Amino acid sequence: MQFETEIVFQIITLYIKSGIETCLLSLVSHCEVIFFCQNRKGNMAEKPKLHYFYGRGRMETVRWLLSAVGVEFEEQFIQSKADLEKLKKDGLLLFQQVPMVEIDGMKLVQSRAILNYIAAKYNLYGKDIKQRALIDVYSEGAWDLGEMIMQLPWKYIDPEEREKETIVILEKATGRYFPVFEKVLKDHGQDFLVGNQLSRADIQLLETILATEELKEGVLSKFPLLKAFKTKISNISNIKKFLQPGSPRKPPLDEKMLAEAINIFY
Repeated sequence: MQFETEIVFQIITLYIKSGIETCLLSLVSHCEVIFFCQNRKGNMAEKPKLHYFYGRGRMETVRWLLSAVGVEFEEQFIQSKADLEKLKKDGLLLFQQVPMVEIDGMKLVQSRAILNYIAAKYNLYGKDIKQRALIDVYSEGAWDLGEMIMQLPWKYIDPEEREKETIVILEKATGRYFPVFEKVLKDHGQDFLVGNQLSRADIQLLETILATEELKEGVLSKFPLLKAFKTKISNISNIKKFLQPGSPRKPPLDEKMLAEAINIFY
């Protein structure tokens, strides 16, 4: 009895959908063909799981990258010091620290390592090694500015000191970082920082621009190309969705969130 390949695949699909863990097909097209479909449900790709407290911190860029490529993920929030200690005792944190992301059977720590893996996996890392180098340079620049903003409430508890440091950061943003990215966009002549497609550098720069605007509105007034860039990247479908209320994007760290985080980590 002759079976068309399509019919064979349809039969396999029926077995899998029915929930059968092991299926056997034999004597197909006068040949003994054995298919062992073992635990197919368990082999299906699982959603990445993010372990961190409820806040932006060093996990927020991970949320940005995954959301930008339309990858759904789960979040396991660390809500107490006991939660963090359990992760450590269970041996899930390689260097005893978070963020930690469970993805593709790995438990990745170290923020940049996590971002590098996601960028490479989901085609956010350019087309060749030269593009990747530029993406790294621009991503690191955006990261440096974003790190200053992220650390503001942690390093400067006193409101007056925080306000002074905010002014310093804004001066660095408009005098050191934004002029560089404005020139990159001008010299490159494209909608994106590198090549002609979205990369992690574009996503991280947009994240940093928006974080800077939360400190002070109008910071892009002297940077027309960055303003256009912000509009362009913000309107990419998945990113636009991420920027809407109810998305996994976290709000800026307020005093209540800061107090909760300090109780967890210190």
